[in-house]
Amino acid sequence: MYAVIKAGGKQYRVKSGEQLRVELMTADVGASVSFDEVLMVGEGDTAKVGAPLVPGAVVKATVVAHGRGDKVHIFKLRRRKHFQKSQGHRQSYTEVRIDEVVAG
Repeated sequence: MYAVIKAGGKQYRVKSGEQLRVELMTADVGASVSFDEVLMVGEGDTAKVGAPLVPGAVVKATVVAHGRGDKVHIFKLRRRKHFQKSQGHRQSYTEVRIDEVVAG
């Protein structure tokens, strides 16, 4: 069984047993979290699509780790104008393991 969830403004297709990186959450490592915003639940050829959410559907997960992604370098240059600007960014993330998809 798989589900499409919404977490941190992004949508993810998940199924039981896989790990995924989502936006930073305020849960401790080892804590159990649940994603209530389930947009679609499917199994095989059948799928239940919500409008906008599937009522009663929940995805349960466990927090595995917190971390920061690779550095992204931003460099701006205006040619012949003596303007250069350099900036970097590292996005924080939470890695979760999907334990169970409940269709509701």
